[in-house]
Amino acid sequence: MSKQKRGSWGSRSQFILAAIGSAVGLGNAWRFPGLAAKHGGGAFLLVYLLVMLVIGIPFLMMEIAIGRKMHRGVPGALRAIKRGSEPVGWFAVSNAFVISVYYAVVFAWVILMAFASFKFADITGDTAAASGVWADLIKTTGTTSGYGTISIPVIGCLLIAWVLIYTCIRNGTGTVGKVVKYTVFLPIICLLILAGKGLFMSGAFEGLKKFFIPDFSTLSDPSLWIDAIGQVFYSLSIMMAIMVAYGSFLNEKANIAKDSMIIAFSDFAISVLSGIVLFTTMSGTGQLGNMTESGIGTAFIVYPQSIVLLTNSGITNAIFAFIFYFCLCTLAIDSAFSIIEGVSTAISDKFDLNHKKTTLSLCLVAGILSLWFTTGAGLAWLDIVDHWCNAFSLILVGILEAIVIGWLFNPLKVLKEVNRNTDKFKMPAWWFVISIKILAPLTLLGFFIWNLVSLFTGGGIYGAQDGYSFASNLFGGWLILALCIASGFIVKLIEMKLRNYKPDNDKWED
Repeated sequence: MSKQKRGSWGSRSQFILAAIGSAVGLGNAWRFPGLAAKHGGGAFLLVYLLVMLVIGIPFLMMEIAIGRKMHRGVPGALRAIKRGSEPVGWFAVSNAFVISVYYAVVFAWVILMAFASFKFADITGDTAAASGVWADLIKTTGTTSGYGTISIPVIGCLLIAWVLIYTCIRNGTGTVGKVVKYTVFLPIICLLILAGKGLFMSGAFEGLKKFFIPDFSTLSDPSLWIDAIGQVFYSLSIMMAIMVAYGSFLNEKANIAKDSMIIAFSDFAISVLSGIVLFTTMSGTGQLGNMTESGIGTAFIVYPQSIVLLTNSGITNAIFAFIFYFCLCTLAIDSAFSIIEGVSTAISDKFDLNHKKTTLSLCLVAGILSLWFTTGAGLAWLDIVDHWCNAFSLILVGILEAIVIGWLFNPLKVLKEVNRNTDKFKMPAWWFVISIKILAPLTLLGFFIWNLVSLFTGGGIYGAQDGYSFASNLFGGWLILALCIASGFIVKLIEMKLRNYKPDNDKWED
C-alpha cells in the first residue's frame, strides 16, 4: 500500500475506539485483577496509575505521533527518524507476529468456553467438575510433551478465531472502524451485568475493600512496581507496532495529546470495572484467595468454580457463564486483529504490497503456526513463548525505541507533533522529555534485568523458565528471541535481493 493510496480513519471516534479496543484486552479482564489481588488491591491501583501517568501516556503519545507524522508502520517511521534504527521496528513487528500466533489460541479457548457454557447447568455446586471443564476440552498434558493429542474442538474454534480476525481487518480502517463500534461497547455492557450480579452477592463488600483499600506495606515490595510497570506497557498496546500503525492512518487534524489521554484512562477504567467483577464474584463465592496473577488460571479454572456457586439454578449459572466468556471474546478480538494490523501495515508499507492480500497471507501463515498450540503440549509451549515475548522481547523493544527517540533523535520534535493541534491541553515538555529520555529506558532496563535475574536464579544457569527444560526454553524462548532481534537484518537481505525494489527515503521534516 503506497503512501498516496493509504487509508484513513473515517472519524476521530473510530480511531479512539479502535485504539481503546486494542488496549483493552484479556489482560485487563484477568491479569490486572490478579495482580491487584497479589499486591494488596488498592496499592497496586495507585502504583499502576502513577506509572501510567509518568511513563505509559508519554510513550503512547510518542508512538501515535511518529505514526501520524510519517504515515508508516513502525519500521518505516523509525527509518525516517534515524536510518539505522529500522531493525528496531522489525524487532517490534516480528515479536508482535509471534504474539498473534498464540494469542489467537487463547482467543479460541475463550470461544470454546462460550460454546461450552451449557455444561455449567448440570454441575451446580460441583467445583471439582467446573475446574476440569476447560482442561478436558483442550486435552492438555500440562507438559511440553503430548504432540499426538489434538483437540478437535479447539481447532474448530481456532478456525473461527482466524476467520473473525481477518474479517475485521480485511479492508483496513474501513472494516476496523465499523467493527469497533460494537466490540468496544459490548464487553462494557457484559462487565456491567456481571458487576451488578457481583455487587449483590454476600461478601461483595469484602471484595471491594480488598480491591480498593491500599495495603501500603506492599509498596516496599519491588515486585509490585515491576508488575505494575509491565501491566501498563502490556495494557496500552505500546511496543507492539500497533499504535504506530493506528497513528499512521490518522488525519492531520487529529489531537494526539487529548486522544491519548482518553485512550489511556478508558483502558484504566475498564481494568477497574473488570476488577470489580472478579473481586466481588470471587469474594462472594469464597474463591478470592485462588486468583492467579497470570489470569489464565483465574479465567479457565477458578472462575468456573465461582460460576457453579453463583446460584442454586444451573440454568442461571450457565447464562452468567456465557455472558462472562462472550465478554472475553469481545475483549480478545480487538486486541487480536490490532496485532495483525500492525504487522500487516509494516510489511505492506515496506514492500508496497496490497494491504488486503498481505493481511490474508499473514492470517494464513499465523493460523498454520498456531496449530502447534492446539496439541496436548500446547498449553506448556504457550506459557514458555508468552513469557519470553513479554518479559524479554517486548521490554527490549521499549528500551530501544526510547533510546532512538530520546537519544538518537530529538524528543522535542516528537512533542511538537503531539501538541500540533492542541489548544487547551498541551503535553508539557518536562513531562514528555524526562519520561521518554530517562524514565522509560531506565525503568524498562531495570524491568529487563529483574526478569533476567529471576530467570537464571529461578531456572538455573541455562535460563530454564518455570521448571521447563532447557531444550524447551531454547526453542520456545532463546531461539524466538534471537530470530526477532535478527528480523530487521533478514528484511534487509530480502530488500537487497529485490533488485527492482525502491527503498523508502522519507525523512522527518519539521
